[in-house]
Amino acid sequence: MSMLELGYLSFPVLLILIFLRAPIGLAMMVCGIAGLYLAMGGSHVVLSKLKSETYSTFSNYSLTIIPMFLLMGQFATLSGMSSALFKASESWLGHRKGGVAMSAIGACAGFGAICGSSLATAATMSRVALPELKQYGYSGGFATATLAAGGTLGILIPPSVILVIYAILTEQNIAKLFLAAFVPGILAAIGYIITISIYVRVNPDAAGTREPVPYSERLKALVDVWPVLVVFGLVVGGIYLGWFTPTEGAAVGAACTGLVALASGNMTWALFKDAILQTAVSTAMIFFIVLGAGFYNSFLALTQVPQELSGWVIDQGLSPMAVLTLILIFYLVFGCLMDSLSMILLTIPIFFPVISALDFGMSPEHVAIWFGILVLIVVEVGLITPPVGMNLFIINAMDRSTPMVQTYKAVMWFITSDILRVILLVLFPAITLFLLP
Repeated sequence: MSMLELGYLSFPVLLILIFLRAPIGLAMMVCGIAGLYLAMGGSHVVLSKLKSETYSTFSNYSLTIIPMFLLMGQFATLSGMSSALFKASESWLGHRKGGVAMSAIGACAGFGAICGSSLATAATMSRVALPELKQYGYSGGFATATLAAGGTLGILIPPSVILVIYAILTEQNIAKLFLAAFVPGILAAIGYIITISIYVRVNPDAAGTREPVPYSERLKALVDVWPVLVVFGLVVGGIYLGWFTPTEGAAVGAACTGLVALASGNMTWALFKDAILQTAVSTAMIFFIVLGAGFYNSFLALTQVPQELSGWVIDQGLSPMAVLTLILIFYLVFGCLMDSLSMILLTIPIFFPVISALDFGMSPEHVAIWFGILVLIVVEVGLITPPVGMNLFIINAMDRSTPMVQTYKAVMWFITSDILRVILLVLFPAITLFLLP
């Protein structure tokens, strides 16, 4: 069996392991190690690779940004920022038709600006907003679908753990990727709010109304979100002004949110230890997947599968936009079955060389950044796409009284908004890139 045939054979083996419920990191590591053993014909090569790959992966300085952003999200939850964001949004929008749901989207966008995890954003905002949505007569399916969709803003609005991983895989500038994601993130929040506005007019019984809040209370609620603005401005602004690197910015953000949590009185020694433990658990899970992907991608590079695939696609004579469309459709389909981090780690080393070899009329750096944002958005759609949308299961676990089928039906409206946004960003790359220097 040739190297190339061995590389192609690894794909069905990997999918079988995943469908047998093997952890994705373990599945990729097993395929990578077994493939290297068969390709190189000796255990000494595999043992050497175990040593070198592990060291080279975890000695990557850029990876230290991940636990810092995760810890920032943990401290932000303890500090009460999520409640302050929701109350501020609700005081200004809550009296409108569908306004409480719009407030939840606005709060998710704000929380996503200080938390790089979609799952954490969905879980945190659900605890805050779900009781309010139920109190004001929002149907269970509509309420849970809104929070699941809002949670996806956690990985789209900078900072984003997924964008950090993409930057490392493709050797791109993290700060530029964060900047490019800002406008698509705002468009996502606006699109969801428009979707809610349309939904409550088509289904008027799905949402109730609440009394308007006096302007004095609105202004007070707005003032209460100052910690979010300070932390976001310091972290993101500091990175772009050159005060510190993205990794240093993440550390500054974690320290600031920790101080806010301490000042709020919500931080106890037990909760502090729990935040550190949860961060360590999440970091270990992500790092293990990264390590498994490192072994598998090293094996694929040895077999020349990415290069062969890139050459084959170019030889087909398809236009660059046609190739990009097919790749995005692939992400939409498989995003229904796999989590976002695994999809990025598994597919970017294969698809990125294909995209890099095509001419989109832009510089290689702009193509890489534009493609990264598109992939991030499409992977984000997978978080709310049945049957395995992770955000849907998180929200459902918090609202057992709502059948999953009702959530599935309502979330299709938000998925439609996402697809329309992807089409817009594909057709007009300048929307993503115009903020870049």
